[in-house]
Amino acid sequence: MTITYKGTSVYFTDQGQGSTVVLLHGFLENSTIWDAVIESLVGRYRVVSIDLLGHGNTGCIGYVHTMEQMAEAVKAVLQWLKLRRVSIIGHSMGGYVALAFAEAYPDQVKALVLANSTARADSPERKANRDRAIEMVKKDHKTFVRMGISNLFRPKNRKLFSQEIKILKKEALKTPLQGIVAALEGMKTREDREILLHFTPFAKMMILGKKDPVLKYVEVIDQLQNTSVKLIEFADGHMSFIENKVEFIEEINIFLKNT
Repeated sequence: MTITYKGTSVYFTDQGQGSTVVLLHGFLENSTIWDAVIESLVGRYRVVSIDLLGHGNTGCIGYVHTMEQMAEAVKAVLQWLKLRRVSIIGHSMGGYVALAFAEAYPDQVKALVLANSTARADSPERKANRDRAIEMVKKDHKTFVRMGISNLFRPKNRKLFSQEIKILKKEALKTPLQGIVAALEGMKTREDREILLHFTPFAKMMILGKKDPVLKYVEVIDQLQNTSVKLIEFADGHMSFIENKVEFIEEINIFLKNT
């Protein structure tokens, strides 16, 4: 299904009945990454999976897609579906969008899961890396995509999950150049929302990969000090929903059942 947001189409799927779970994918991904998760949830929940701005079947609205704009697009979908209170699961960039949504519409959040994500803003080093990535994308976005997807996995898992990586690359290559650059610009300038881990009433869980090549494990753990955030740790990389698929789905189900 699609709705129109700021003159462009926003694509989403809506399946099942019950309390609502919203799934938000990461950078260079789209709603198809959640197929196995949806299958495990749809018998007990209403599951809405959204293609974020510039990804999948959702169009672009500008040179920069801020996390706030992406959250507004999510809000537009939920408003159209007449959904008021939801649990949100966000992978990587989807976690940044989920946090922006939770800040803007706290009363609409029942529970929040940050999978392979962080509540902190980019460090100066990370911002510089984003700028380099933007330049690389503008020169050869196909090579950037192919390299970028493989590098999200723990090195020893790249061969093990070669078929899954092939599918991810195929989907990622559908992401338009504008969508890639706009997301990188938006992630680079996003706000620090660590405070939400401390002072929000809804249930929260964070899923981390100890060998995540994108996030610094120690820094993410540091955010959780003196919070009630449930922590789930896996031994692998940034793609827990693939690298630790069975356990990932099990932990999501346990968390949702208890919120």
